[in-house]
Amino acid sequence: MKIRKWRAAAVLFLALALVGAACSSDDDSGGSDGETLKVAFVHVGPVADKGWSWAHDQGAQFLKEQLGDAVEITTLENIAEGSDSQRVFEDLASEGNKLIFGTSFGYMDPMLAAAENFPDVAFMHATGYKTSENMGNYFGAAEEARYLSGMAAGEATETNLIGYVAAFPIPEVLRGINAFTLGAREVNPNAQVQVVWTSTWFDPPKESTAAESLLDAGADVIAMHQDSAAPGQAAEAAGAKWVGYNTDMTEFAPTAWLTAATWDWGPLYLKTAKDVIDGTWTAESIYGNMAVGMVKLAPFGESVDTETRTLIGKRQGEILDGEFSVLPDPIVDQDGNSRELGNIFEMDYFVEGVIGSSDG
Repeated sequence: MKIRKWRAAAVLFLALALVGAACSSDDDSGGSDGETLKVAFVHVGPVADKGWSWAHDQGAQFLKEQLGDAVEITTLENIAEGSDSQRVFEDLASEGNKLIFGTSFGYMDPMLAAAENFPDVAFMHATGYKTSENMGNYFGAAEEARYLSGMAAGEATETNLIGYVAAFPIPEVLRGINAFTLGAREVNPNAQVQVVWTSTWFDPPKESTAAESLLDAGADVIAMHQDSAAPGQAAEAAGAKWVGYNTDMTEFAPTAWLTAATWDWGPLYLKTAKDVIDGTWTAESIYGNMAVGMVKLAPFGESVDTETRTLIGKRQGEILDGEFSVLPDPIVDQDGNSRELGNIFEMDYFVEGVIGSSDG
């Protein structure tokens, strides 16, 4: 399929590029004119969330550590998605930022409009699918680690009901839920995953309430596509287990913790900044995976036994070697029908074993 060829090419390119970025010395980090590159990051939540925005901020800090005075970084937090964010991107461009990252899906069209108005600025949008001559996009195959974390959840559940607190019914969230469910059902064919939509990326009280509703329905494991640790804290309070997202959040619910799909954005941010400094940056779609280190599986919680860790480790090795696809083709949908996998970046359905609506 065309999408698989594109993904393979993008991942191979990224693997080679990130290795080069990580191995190069600081001596070649500055531009020929010695000017400081102004870089801006725009986040939908607070960087103190210890989740999605925090992970990106860690990447920005890595960039600063590597390039030092060659870069000047501006960070904006709690910037709402939607049309108003265009003004934010344009203000940053007007202030001399030559590389601007927008780290939430809802920034896509506003950033595209801003990029058209500032053709000499490099824009990079996380999680989207649109590009232009000076706007690229980037994301990663979180579904790989989602599948593995689903295996941990499938082994942990005793009620065979896993609750999933999810933000919005967009392709990245849907394919994560699907991969997670397939992983859970690999080790426990009786497992089901019930989804509750919150319509927010970061709202701890709302996330907690959603998790509690799932626990009340009989779920004894909570998973999430949210930015805070609130679902895990609800699980901990109920004596349930928890699969997190974005970062290692063990500290917030150590007894509940199983594992999580996590991110390492630093090498990509470093490479992108160097390319802008060198004048070699081009707008493209980047999709990293576990093999290149963009996506990782967090350390296991103490309740994950040795047998389960070994089983997950074996499957992870097969994913890293390209021997196993977490989203099979054909795939069985929520209604039990076999269908072509299709373009995973346009996924709009649930797989068998998911309880809930894929359109919110």
